[in-house]
Amino acid sequence: MARINLLPWREAYRQEKKKEFFGIIVIVGIVCAVAAYLWVSSVQTAIADQTARNRLLTAEIAELDKKVDQIKVLRERREQLLARMRVIQDLEGTRPVIVRYFDDMVRAIPDGVFLNRMTREGRVIRLEGIAESNNRVSNFMRNLDQSDWFTSPNLSSVTSAPAYGEQANSFIMSVRTSAPADQDSEEGN
Repeated sequence: MARINLLPWREAYRQEKKKEFFGIIVIVGIVCAVAAYLWVSSVQTAIADQTARNRLLTAEIAELDKKVDQIKVLRERREQLLARMRVIQDLEGTRPVIVRYFDDMVRAIPDGVFLNRMTREGRVIRLEGIAESNNRVSNFMRNLDQSDWFTSPNLSSVTSAPAYGEQANSFIMSVRTSAPADQDSEEGN
């Protein structure tokens, strides 16, 4: 039997093209949905990886900060120890100098001069004593001035001390200490 198409052929062709079009739209939609899903999942995976890296870096930075703080504490301790060592070395280095000061002081004191008190503040020594006469005080000052270990004797006060004799005087004097090496460095300047 012969097939007779009662529908107009154009209408059938449109319906067929419409079905093809909707099929293509559905396929493109599915492909787009799959592509969007893959893209979103890859972005979320990248974000999760980066977040994990950031957490790791934050933990490492916190650990390094603790180590830096420990290093700072150790450096402060080191500086304190070095300062103590310098003080100890200075004290050990100046130990014989003090003996020299006393030795030179004994040599500078003329007969008839007696020291009652001797105090030191920094590089200045304050002397309080009794002398049989003003000449003895002058000799004492000259001897100190000629010494390699003392400079700039300065007489602060002289008062009579009749309890020690008719011409006896009580005096207060200050003198600066200096080592011979200090004088050599001052002369070189």
